[in-house]
Amino acid sequence: METIHLAQKSDFSATHIPLPSSKSESNRVLIIDALTEGENKLSNLAEARDTQTMISLLEKNPPVFDVLDAGTTMRFLTAYAAITNQNKVMTGTPRMCDRPIGILVDALRTIGAEIHYLGVEGYPPMAIHGLSEQKSEKVKIRGDVSSQYISALLMIAPLLPKGLELELEGKVGSRSYIEMTLDTMSHFGISYEWIDNKITVAHQAYQPTTFAVESDWSGAGYWFSLLACADSGELFLSGLKENSLQGDSAVVEIMGQLGVKSTFKDGGVLLEKQPVKGLKHWDFTHCPDLAQTIAVTCAILGQNATFTGLESLKIKETDRIYALQQELAKFNADLKEVEPEVYQVIPSVTMPAEVKIHTYEDHRMAMAFMPLITKTRVSIEDPSVVNKSYPSFWKHCELTGISIVSQS
Repeated sequence: METIHLAQKSDFSATHIPLPSSKSESNRVLIIDALTEGENKLSNLAEARDTQTMISLLEKNPPVFDVLDAGTTMRFLTAYAAITNQNKVMTGTPRMCDRPIGILVDALRTIGAEIHYLGVEGYPPMAIHGLSEQKSEKVKIRGDVSSQYISALLMIAPLLPKGLELELEGKVGSRSYIEMTLDTMSHFGISYEWIDNKITVAHQAYQPTTFAVESDWSGAGYWFSLLACADSGELFLSGLKENSLQGDSAVVEIMGQLGVKSTFKDGGVLLEKQPVKGLKHWDFTHCPDLAQTIAVTCAILGQNATFTGLESLKIKETDRIYALQQELAKFNADLKEVEPEVYQVIPSVTMPAEVKIHTYEDHRMAMAFMPLITKTRVSIEDPSVVNKSYPSFWKHCELTGISIVSQS
């Protein structure tokens, strides 16, 4: 397994980071584009492996949709295959087949889709045999497990003959991602109503248009973290909008408390080092992909922050709660569950001369721990995991002057 070694560095001169495009936006517009038979003009699609997998599968349309490790691609294509009345086998990597999909499948079955599991009930792989007749226009679905299930259903809703009324049960997690889906649908001419816990989408047609994908706020978070942990520096992140559809733009507010001043200008955001104000608590319900980044930042900066809204982390690319706990311990920090679903960061008090990070086949583990270089030497196992969302990440690290040595 390849390992890279990163030299310690805590001062950063002004550097321009050409951020990658958002895979969240890209994957949504690709499904909508497919539902409008490719009549749109899309630009700035993500280079992320998840998005490239989606593009390849939609273009080649093989009998087996192998999504590899792309959870969003799995969920969106499952709904897409059903509404387009296709016979498909949905599968992926062993880890992908360990990630539940039963809530989405049950909802699609309620609407009228015919789907059979080929292995363990509630998990991929499964066989889809289309949706020849809509049996119901009303579906109830839990709101606290994965917003991707909800987004998958919403994007196919306009094509259902009777439309769809989606009732979200209980706490709604990652609300910003649902809002992103609806806002993107609106850009393509779709109207909807969201009143209390019910989202209603009538039968209607997507309207072809143009769409330029924004840069990725999740990817931006690692650079915020690097500057927060550094002694000094300045970074400019291109392609970000102040009024973004992406929930992870919350990183501006969070990092404002952890020592990073953000100024929007010239097609991006300028990050400048400032004194740490302190972060006591954050609810990650609507931005769970930031949790690893903020946990590591707080552990480095000595912040005893309390986190909630981490329920979905256990069913991501890995069990991210467990993975964080294991890797934080390597520099004498912890993420401790102090009450059910309430976690506290226990900061590091002593820093070893070098820390070797295991990535658990999770792209965000590799990138979230990179800012440790501000305090010690860091080794990252299996660095290619970043290809899932940010293939140019290590090249961008080198732009900032970080020295990286590879070892097979």
